[in-house]
Amino acid sequence: MAFTYTRTVRFQDTDAAGVVYFANVLTMCHEAYEASLAVSGFDLKVFFSNSTTAFPIVHTSVDFFRPLFCGDSLSISLTPQKLQSDSFEIAYEISVGEKMAAKALTRHVCIDGKSRKRQELSMEMGLWLQQWGEQITET
Repeated sequence: MAFTYTRTVRFQDTDAAGVVYFANVLTMCHEAYEASLAVSGFDLKVFFSNSTTAFPIVHTSVDFFRPLFCGDSLSISLTPQKLQSDSFEIAYEISVGEKMAAKALTRHVCIDGKSRKRQELSMEMGLWLQQWGEQITET
């Protein structure tokens, strides 16, 4: 089941042409990610300042289907998926009303905060992935 975050495009999100600057779409997606963590019970201050575990983004992509303007009310749906024992990705769909405006993807790895080496996802992240991820049914 996807998590949905709503947000209005602000003037500061736009470029000189009056449309959302491409990199700001990823900022908005990250806001949705943070909101999903908070709703799931994560203490964001602890999560993002944790010296023992980090989840850096190692890949991003965005496909745009229509421009986004200041004042647009956005719906950002995110669906995470576990890739390996130490990584996951999040698929985002950004819509204005019923119209799809963009799709984005972020890929994350779990690392030890001190050694910077990969480590397995924590139990809490596993639960978050289950809560918001696609439920795969076996046939």
